[in-house]
Amino acid sequence: MPLENIPRIALYQPDIAGNTGTILRLAACLGIGVDIIEPAGFDLSDRTLKRAGMDYLEMAALTRHVDWNAFEAARRAKGRRLVLLSTRAATAYTDFAFAPTDTLLFGRESAGVPDHVHETAEERLVIPMVEGARSINIALSVAMVAGEALRQLP
Repeated sequence: MPLENIPRIALYQPDIAGNTGTILRLAACLGIGVDIIEPAGFDLSDRTLKRAGMDYLEMAALTRHVDWNAFEAARRAKGRRLVLLSTRAATAYTDFAFAPTDTLLFGRESAGVPDHVHETAEERLVIPMVEGARSINIALSVAMVAGEALRQLP
């Protein structure tokens, strides 16, 4: 399936190189494009990403954006719907109808996304967790939601 016909993953200012590498590896194996919205909390050099993503970096369809505004301009130009995963959302990701033009946005491991980014999203989804649980590792969250999005699409 061509990359423009499936959802993309977007990482807002990721903090941890290992998580980003794991997500890039997953995306490469599933044929999903990834947008990284800078600045990141680690060196985004190819060397760092290669170490974190192993030999999958060459396979990854990675687009880097210098900031939120650059990402937003690119996303809007392509007519992609922004779907934010947030612990502040009310709709479970399993109760949502994904579309091929969705961009699945995941926030920083340490802080999520700022309010203006939260408000920009057309849809906000949550991964339901047991009472008292704070969060699931971002790489696992991406795998769960991307897997559900791909499962729903023809």
